[in-house]
Amino acid sequence: MKSTTIIDVAKKAQVSVATVSRVVNGNYPVKEATKKKVLEAIKDLEYIPNIQARELNTQHSSIIGIIVPSLFNTFFAEVVSGIESFSTSSGYSLLLTYTKDDPICEKECMNELLMRNVSGIINISPNTERVDSSFFDQMASRIPLVFINSYIKRPAISYVYNDERIGTKIALEHLVSLGHQSICFVRGERSDSYEFKEDVYIEFMKKMGCYNPENIINVSAGNSIDTVELTAKKIVEFLPNRKDVTAFFCCNDLMGVGAVNACRRLNLKIPEDISIMGYDNVSLSHFIEPKLTTMDQNMMTLGWTAASLLMEKIASDNKTSRQVVLQNTLVLRDTTGPCKTNK
Repeated sequence: MKSTTIIDVAKKAQVSVATVSRVVNGNYPVKEATKKKVLEAIKDLEYIPNIQARELNTQHSSIIGIIVPSLFNTFFAEVVSGIESFSTSSGYSLLLTYTKDDPICEKECMNELLMRNVSGIINISPNTERVDSSFFDQMASRIPLVFINSYIKRPAISYVYNDERIGTKIALEHLVSLGHQSICFVRGERSDSYEFKEDVYIEFMKKMGCYNPENIINVSAGNSIDTVELTAKKIVEFLPNRKDVTAFFCCNDLMGVGAVNACRRLNLKIPEDISIMGYDNVSLSHFIEPKLTTMDQNMMTLGWTAASLLMEKIASDNKTSRQVVLQNTLVLRDTTGPCKTNK
């Protein structure tokens, strides 16, 4: 069966081929009545535009590149879902790459996406402290670039991020309000987010006069398929020798679930014997028992906003940049309770 062409659409709508092209590409104004006729003809004939031809005409790809540090933490999947929701409604599809939390791989991913002629790049939780900032400046001069949850700001890049300084403080204040003073901090390696949260934790605990550097646990891979088990093993080794610790602040929910598993292995009741605070509010946090108290990072909103910012940059030929700050929300569930010594 012969496929429908743009000429067939033009004949049915009784307009020129150029008019159909303008409606499909959206690059020139068309009268509303004419546009309606063309769209009806496209629907009736089940016409599928030639994307490659459209890209040649507009000099824009209909693909945007996405960079994530891991495929195993559902935080990133939920952010990408938000990006996809906005992008598809704008006529774009996604090309996903991941860096394995490796800054060298991150640079390679960005260069690969640039070579594939994507229209723009969204980088989720970039390794900005481990990649020369001049590299990002050079990339931003060549392609629209948006960062999610980055704490190094460059003028040519748009940003959307959660205020993790306030979020971390809210989480710690919640634990302190329950009487906890010996709070263990659980983190992974190679992440701006972990570094940022640790800085807030140290400052907060020092102000309370409760800071102990031995209360910081690094589980190494914080976003891998092994994060839950690595965290559990670390805490099982740590906790029997630290009877004073009454609460854990975990940098993400994978670590939080690992902490829950560790306490179960040690026959500790949660939250009666020990409290656990997660961070992110991924779906896993409310599937486990007891359900994890955590900070909601608004993943869908992060992704949706990042895609919106990227479309702004694409539409302006990369001449505009903007920052959007979102706030974290405390989600109270079952893993935090009054400190045992205060009961």
